[in-house]
Amino acid sequence: MARALELDGYEVELASDGAAALATIRAARPDVAIVDVMMPNIDGLTLCRVLRAERDRLPILMLTARTETSDRVAGLDAGADDYLPKPFELDELLARLRALLRRSRPDDEGGGGEAVLQVADLRVDPGARRAWRGDGEVELSKTEFDLLELLVRNTGIVLDHSLIYERIWNYDFGPDSKNLAVYISYLRRKIDVGDLPKLIHTVRGVGYTVRTA
Repeated sequence: MARALELDGYEVELASDGAAALATIRAARPDVAIVDVMMPNIDGLTLCRVLRAERDRLPILMLTARTETSDRVAGLDAGADDYLPKPFELDELLARLRALLRRSRPDDEGGGGEAVLQVADLRVDPGARRAWRGDGEVELSKTEFDLLELLVRNTGIVLDHSLIYERIWNYDFGPDSKNLAVYISYLRRKIDVGDLPKLIHTVRGVGYTVRTA
């Protein structure tokens, strides 16, 4: 993988275990990290939790042989921005890295000073990359924020799976991929909590939309 990344133009720092990875991240300050769940000393989930506890917003792509939805949610809970199950195609890995790097540089998109988006009591600030439901701020990963922003910008419009994959990941992973469903379910756990009116809706066989009813 390191050779493939270097051939694609990346500078690569390798770490043999979780503790070494954490030290390398703190010292080298990389643009993105590829983290395996099963690492010696400190596993990938713990590494993510430590970085997020330190308010480090480093984009993290998590790799794992585990493919159950609960495992993916655990990775997102720990703070990973994307999740790639093994085995995977190199082209897919590279596409996800490009998407993570692109989203980690919002200033390059000219988004500063943009108006806050609002649907009911949900507010999304694209420039500051912050979101609130009612009086409470919602903590979102980069991927979660991008997905929410896309839906809110298109309030009332049903976005199909392919369009969302292309806009968020710059790659259509096909009808068998569960990645989008996992992110939507996790986003709902943060946005549509308790007795609050549901804003994120599924249109079966088509895609997803944000609307007030």
